[in-house]
Amino acid sequence: MSRIGAHIIIVGNEKGGSGKSTTAMHLIIGLMQMGFSVASVDVDFSQGTLTRYLANRRAFVKAAGSDVKSPQHFTVKPPQGAGEDEPDEPDGAKAERLGLLLEGGIINHDVVVVDPPGSAGPLSALAHSYADTLITPINDSFLDLDVLAHVDGARMAVMGPSHYAEMVWKQKQVRAQRDGGTIDWMVMRNRLSSLGTHNKRKMDDVLQDLSKRIGIRVVPGFGERVIFRELFLAGLTIMDLKDAIGPQALGPSHLAARREVEAAAACAFLKSGLDQGAHEPSASSMARRHCSGPSSTPPSSVSTRNPPRSTLASALKSSESDT
Repeated sequence: MSRIGAHIIIVGNEKGGSGKSTTAMHLIIGLMQMGFSVASVDVDFSQGTLTRYLANRRAFVKAAGSDVKSPQHFTVKPPQGAGEDEPDEPDGAKAERLGLLLEGGIINHDVVVVDPPGSAGPLSALAHSYADTLITPINDSFLDLDVLAHVDGARMAVMGPSHYAEMVWKQKQVRAQRDGGTIDWMVMRNRLSSLGTHNKRKMDDVLQDLSKRIGIRVVPGFGERVIFRELFLAGLTIMDLKDAIGPQALGPSHLAARREVEAAAACAFLKSGLDQGAHEPSASSMARRHCSGPSSTPPSSVSTRNPPRSTLASALKSSESDT
């Protein structure tokens, strides 16, 4: 039986420096400004970046008397006396709390955005298994692409899946067995150069090949802008500047960054049906404007449903033999 309720977005990546928590925070505020009721869950208890981001936001509101809104926020904390390292198996209390949070969130909110641990582990895998949409932000480099697949540099060909991709593949199967649901996997290319560099074209080719094989959606993310990192200490996002500081604070770069966030938020729910219920009338058209075309939509020959093959490696091998 399919789950009914909130759309759960997991912002997941096992490589540091990809902007996972920054992406999650901007998506949360972007979706709230579109009129959705949003809850956030920080599963990364060792780093807690999203939780600190929201604490900074509350401090700014108190100090400045601002009325910027925040999501209802939850954390998954380690048990009393636990060390920093996650145990081999998810602690029963943590796993149960995570499940209750996500199941409870589907009653009270339109969207739940989850920031899982940035390292491999059973709790991260469990969080991924609840995804309706999985967003994996990567910097536009082959170093970051290695989190998805191993690439032969001489032939620019995908040789096999990464550990993270294998984990996602397995959690698609877990999700299908639990409630018959599917996971829409988006890869968000951050720090994109506006120039048509040789590296960018190579990345395009490899990601398109990977998209055809495993059905990921490749979408543009956030550009290389210092403002995204500077706003952390105030707990703000680029979406808040007009209300928190005033329209005079918005220069051309800020407006461009705002459009990037709006596009990413729209892409996140394009296939969910949420765009039909958005309070912001332009949300649906925005989603289709920014997320249509071969670079963001899996080819018709690729099913976005959870695949029957037991491993991602076998799917990649089969796909390669079919070409």
